[in-house]
Amino acid sequence: MQAISTPHSERSSASVAQLFAYPFRIFFLSLTLLSLVGIPLWVLQVTGTIQLPLAMPGVLWHQHEMLFGFLSAAIAGFLLTAVCVWTGTERTHGIRLLLLWGVWAAARVLLTVGGDMPYWLVQGVNLAFLPLVMLDAGWRIWHARQKRQLMILVVLGLLWLMQVAFVTRLDPVYAWGALIMGLALISIIGGRITPAFTTGWLRQRGLAADRIRVIPALDIATVFAMVLLLASMVTGWSMVTAGLAIIAAILMLTRLYHWKGWLARQEPLLWILHLSILWVPVALVLLAGHLAAGWPASAWTHAAGTGAIACLILGVIARVSLGHTGRPLVLPQGMVLAFVAIHLAALVRVITAFQGLPWHLGITASGLLWALAYAIFLARYTGVLARPRADGKPG
Repeated sequence: MQAISTPHSERSSASVAQLFAYPFRIFFLSLTLLSLVGIPLWVLQVTGTIQLPLAMPGVLWHQHEMLFGFLSAAIAGFLLTAVCVWTGTERTHGIRLLLLWGVWAAARVLLTVGGDMPYWLVQGVNLAFLPLVMLDAGWRIWHARQKRQLMILVVLGLLWLMQVAFVTRLDPVYAWGALIMGLALISIIGGRITPAFTTGWLRQRGLAADRIRVIPALDIATVFAMVLLLASMVTGWSMVTAGLAIIAAILMLTRLYHWKGWLARQEPLLWILHLSILWVPVALVLLAGHLAAGWPASAWTHAAGTGAIACLILGVIARVSLGHTGRPLVLPQGMVLAFVAIHLAALVRVITAFQGLPWHLGITASGLLWALAYAIFLARYTGVLARPRADGKPG
């Protein structure tokens, strides 16, 4: 699909200052750069090509940076943008946003090259970021009395507790817990935007928008099942965890069925959301298989991390970056390839976990597909993120 030109805005100069005009701008660009640097660095590190002065063991560093570097940047960019719209409050921007981003960026540097620095200093900076995001969002939600948004803060709080436990105990089970909370966030936020966007798109075309159903009780049950799943996982009740994973997967599949994603198969900005969320029940089934039948753990973790989280993030930032800069919701050229590449990256990595591909070939191919997807986003969206809004409005 070809992008619709916006002559005035596209002639405007890109600037660093514009990146700090709204949270989504700097954090979407930063998570893209992190993914393009972090994944290749990890492949080089794990294959023995280079040795980085990491502040934590290599595998744990990789898990941490994907969960609490990459994902946290996406959370900050989306939530601090959305909550301003939800509450009608002034956006976080300028120096305040620069300082917040600085905490995130400093943590990335310290964890990657701070192996000789005091661990308490590295992790002190690292652990400060999510609470600052929750404080910014929570203040707005509290003053707007929007109780509906409180569940997001609860899940973010649990995600942060998993981060605290992970960096203090260096136990992968807390990375697993963080993945479950990442899936819970997808359940909440994806459960709001995906059926809403699909309904709107169908209605604009005079199609069967009334076929899309959102069942609040089902939404609540899904999130509740994932919170119980987290509690069971960190307490070590393997069979209970496996059962809860299956229940959560069934609930999520039922919701997806009611959202009727196949009706929007002609619109990449919509099918990317439905297809990405489909990875959630896939990951949960693979988790149950790991706990009950000994399936490889890396299958479910990459179905969740690469399949659900990374794929949905790419789909969301592609849409938000257009909508919140006053541009038409028309996908720039090459982004369909990016969407396909990131899903293939997840598929290849899961296949590799089951030894369907040689390990070295599989992780390299998966890493290259990831890099291709986010490199295309970087090429097509840097100008969008670094230039003024197309409609001349602030932000």
